[in-house]
Amino acid sequence: MRCVIARFPFDLTKSGVLKSMTGVKPEPVTGDSVTIGRRTYPVKQVGQVITRQDRRDFSAGEVLRAMTQLGFTCRTLPKAATARIVDPLQRASAMLGAPVPA
Repeated sequence: MRCVIARFPFDLTKSGVLKSMTGVKPEPVTGDSVTIGRRTYPVKQVGQVITRQDRRDFSAGEVLRAMTQLGFTCRTLPKAATARIVDPLQRASAMLGAPVPA
């Protein structure tokens, strides 16, 4: 499959990505991730290995899109929902783990 990452075209195949990632130890995942084989890698680590480019040269979205099209399982972290706590009683309840009344 032909894809563009950091303005450069790459011809990627699922088997080629599997071969490239063989023997690569996964870094701790703190954001978006890709499952390759039985291991879960950070998206930026996968992008760096398969493109041989610096991680600052491409976005996680570009690599996620390419890996999804190749059939790998990709996960993104959901954005945290912000709860509005206005009154001191609600704040105390939330700190104690009680549900916040609407």
